[in-house]
Amino acid sequence: MRYFLIFFLIFNLLGIKLKGQTREEINGGVVSYVTKQNVYIKFPSTEFISLGDTLFLEQNSKLTPALVVKSLSSISCFCSSISDYQFSIGDGVFAKVKNVQSSVKNEAKRIESKKSRDLTKDSLLAEKDLPKKIKQDISGRMAVSSYSNFSNTSEFSQRMRYTLSLNAANINSSKFSMNTYISFAHKNNEWSEIQDNIYHGLKVYSLAMNYAFNENNSLWLGRKINPRLSSVGAIDGIQYETKFKPFHVGVFAGTRPDYMDYSFNSNLLQYGAYLGHEYNTSKVNMQSSVAFIEQTNQGNTDRRYIYFQHSNSLIPNLYFFGSVDLDFYNQSINAVDSSFTQDHTPKLSSLYLSVRYRMFKKLSMSVSYSTRQTIIYYETYKDILERLLEAGTQQGYRVNINYRLLTNFSIGVNSGYRFSKSDPNDSKNLIAYMNYNNVPWINSLFTVSATFLQTAYVSGNIYSLGLSRDIIPGKLYGGINYRYIDYTFQYDISTLTQNMAEMNLNWRMSKKLSCSLNYEGTFEKDRNTDRIYINLTQRF
Repeated sequence: MRYFLIFFLIFNLLGIKLKGQTREEINGGVVSYVTKQNVYIKFPSTEFISLGDTLFLEQNSKLTPALVVKSLSSISCFCSSISDYQFSIGDGVFAKVKNVQSSVKNEAKRIESKKSRDLTKDSLLAEKDLPKKIKQDISGRMAVSSYSNFSNTSEFSQRMRYTLSLNAANINSSKFSMNTYISFAHKNNEWSEIQDNIYHGLKVYSLAMNYAFNENNSLWLGRKINPRLSSVGAIDGIQYETKFKPFHVGVFAGTRPDYMDYSFNSNLLQYGAYLGHEYNTSKVNMQSSVAFIEQTNQGNTDRRYIYFQHSNSLIPNLYFFGSVDLDFYNQSINAVDSSFTQDHTPKLSSLYLSVRYRMFKKLSMSVSYSTRQTIIYYETYKDILERLLEAGTQQGYRVNINYRLLTNFSIGVNSGYRFSKSDPNDSKNLIAYMNYNNVPWINSLFTVSATFLQTAYVSGNIYSLGLSRDIIPGKLYGGINYRYIDYTFQYDISTLTQNMAEMNLNWRMSKKLSCSLNYEGTFEKDRNTDRIYINLTQRF
């Protein structure tokens, strides 16, 4: 603590110079291609992104670490995942980039301008006390995607998906804001299902209005996932939060989306409250929160639990994240008459711990541990309650190590181990990979990887080779990939051998309009399958 206070004083004394060094801006990109080991991100420009930088995913309106940059071109980054999120083409990814030069220039201009004006002390104080002007800020994107499948053993199928994402802050310079994310998907031969129930295709993930009373008090109305309550999911109702730094307190009441089609369901009432603490400086970040949640079904308790989450970067180059779920409403089976008895003692239902550490500039590693009971909603799943109660705890470990041998050359290992009493065999996987950027003469990114896996049902190996590069710098990016898959199924001792060819093109048509084309061909002994994915995205 003594050293932190010294640093804090130095930080304030340095003033302008240090401010220029730590200014950050958000640079948005989009997932253009995904493999089992890596993710390709396309940006308008990678000028301020460096090797080893962390890219962030916007989850529940909050930026969370998701990827690490392994190599990059003028508009694309080749990354490895450091989270459990399953990336899809079109997902938004963000980089926190430092703009040192512009920050220093702007600060110098501000000082020069200040010197040239002869303002009195009273006028300066009056200017400082003026309320901040509210400005409207609208951003979003619209996308159309097509997934087509061709096979010599089945009929042609096509799935269309349309998405709209909109964030409107301070509408018409008012205190009202809006957030929405909606998608609609359908298959060419299953339109009758949409006609029977529109929610088989329409998914409203977010549709909410916000009113900000002031900087510390806000009210949300509608469907929204609260970033403070990520384990709860979407809330259809009202959410209120107040801040008194460094704490924040919130309450919510409403319903859960229907568990079958994600529509509105008035029977699934839920309510709760949460308390959080934040401590942020230019070097250190720490966040903690605890929440109580009660979820019901037709007035009967479905689930009652406490959720705790903590993250910090108190130690240089080390990031820690942990979350815990404790259930306070449980039921047990009476072996004599198969009746159920309520139990209100705390029960650990979920624990997740993750540590990421950059030992030095070229070497980084992450370790995570998770244990999870089957989450039981006692009223919703009462027809299969006995079977759910018999399910065991699932535990797992994951380790990722990455070493950058040279500026353009890195290697890494990603290993996972998962086990459960209900599975006859433990699940294991090991992924080893190598990335070589800016290959001489062809100026391309070359990747090699090998995956070894063993589960209760299948074991096998996957070998992959990939090559990608800027075809037209800043405009067109493309890549090709080959994978060889050899699986053995445990129960019938059968085997499956596949050869897979992949190709992707990403075309930046204009500053806010982009198009991507991805092809994947799977070739087996008696069956061939071709998949084509096309996406057109317009940002505004």
